Amino acid sequence: MHINQEASNTKGAPTLDVILVSTVLTFSLSITIIMCGICQWCQRKLGKRYKNSLETAGTPDSTRGIRSEKKTLKLQTGGKSTSTSGVPGHAQPEDPDRKTDQHASVSDLVNSLTSEMLMLSPGSDEEDGHESSGREKLGRIQFSVGYNFQESTLTVKILKAQELPAKDFSGTSDPFVKIYLLPDKKNKLETKVKRKNLNPHWNETFLFEGFPYEKVVQRVLYLQVLDYDRFSRNDPIGEVSIPLNKTDLTQMQPLWKELKPCSDGSGSRGELLLSLCYNPSANSIIVNIIKARNLKAMDIGGTSDPYVKVWLMNKDKRVEKKKTVVMKRCLNPIFNESFIFDIPTERLRETTIIITVMDKDRLSRNDVIGKIYLSWKSGPGEVKHWKDMISHPRTAVAQWHQLKA
Repeated sequence: MHINQEASNTKGAPTLDVILVSTVLTFSLSITIIMCGICQWCQRKLGKRYKNSLETAGTPDSTRGIRSEKKTLKLQTGGKSTSTSGVPGHAQPEDPDRKTDQHASVSDLVNSLTSEMLMLSPGSDEEDGHESSGREKLGRIQFSVGYNFQESTLTVKILKAQELPAKDFSGTSDPFVKIYLLPDKKNKLETKVKRKNLNPHWNETFLFEGFPYEKVVQRVLYLQVLDYDRFSRNDPIGEVSIPLNKTDLTQMQPLWKELKPCSDGSGSRGELLLSLCYNPSANSIIVNIIKARNLKAMDIGGTSDPYVKVWLMNKDKRVEKKKTVVMKRCLNPIFNESFIFDIPTERLRETTIIITVMDKDRLSRNDVIGKIYLSWKSGPGEVKHWKDMISHPRTAVAQWHQLKA
């Protein structure tokens, strides 16, 4: 009777093996829960924290150059402008860099992402409404023009400009104005260069003396705004043409005119198709030079030998250069060459990629066919491509770009 009772108690109590197994399972489950809270792999897979990082890195700064005060007095003699020094305009400093947290993704998640290519063209339906107008805004210029009948002198005053586009990779421009009386292009006058200013004030006066009124009304006042470049050819910004026979020359009334694209060949340099692929986990951008079409003929035989140079710029410094092979005697070349550039996420906002299509010349200096500046602070088409690249990580985003002088 005593033996049966002891056996009954042994059957109802848990054995030592069961207790050990339960302890191990409980400990393993606790470790798994703690590691999951630390890892947060699920959140990265859903893209929550990563999305916030991309939005911060891809948002352009809204600062622009502030207009300088008008403190310049001009004196004019003999058709040339002489002036006292004015206070140069200063561009408003940019905000401090917005550094973003970078979260490395798991390799299987990277492999599962799509590698499709988004084909976008300037002016397509996929663009935002304010960018679909087709024409890039080039700013405007204020000037006045009048005629002195007693002295037979035409007077042109270049006052100021507003909202000029940034032509330099530093996000600003060094504008100046050339003045012609068409059809004469040999004789021209120029304003001073305003350094790093998108809203320059010139307030300079120019005289065309000994000009009979009968000849003045047969001329066209042509103003061309350019960006001064110390080491290469000046970049055209925009132009204005004013037929003087349709202008009231009796009063020097200030006039505002919207700048139009320059017609000196800058619009007929051809187009380039390229793709950008941003990989945040690898801190890199892949630039794929795909093909070009309708390139400008630079050689005497009516053709070109094009190749493409790709410069990676950080602020005002050249970091790295790569180039494609030369395509002999071809105005519609197909390159299909890719280049990888290492760019940390926190440097995206101060990075510019300069694409230059060149014509190879064996006997003389190579000619520039056209350029493209890619960053978040370039022209509307370039900025859109940059934003699309950031908002579609690990995806090759392709777009056609007009080559510019």
